[in-house]
Amino acid sequence: MDQMNEVMDIIRLFLPLIVVQLLLMSVALFDLYRRVSVRGQKWVWVIIIIVINLLGPIAYFIFGREKSSEY
Repeated sequence: MDQMNEVMDIIRLFLPLIVVQLLLMSVALFDLYRRVSVRGQKWVWVIIIIVINLLGPIAYFIFGREKSSEY
């Protein structure tokens, strides 16, 4: 029974982080898909967004998007 409580505590601890990660990744990939041009190649940004958890999408929003780029 103690193990089950520990597992539930771990799930409660990490669930908000997982939700934030999935939300950021989804928004970043959608934005990348819609943009005509970005800094660098799109396939590189896809890998960065998916592989580098939490920091990948943030890096895309800071460094990957071109300010003058239209959808």
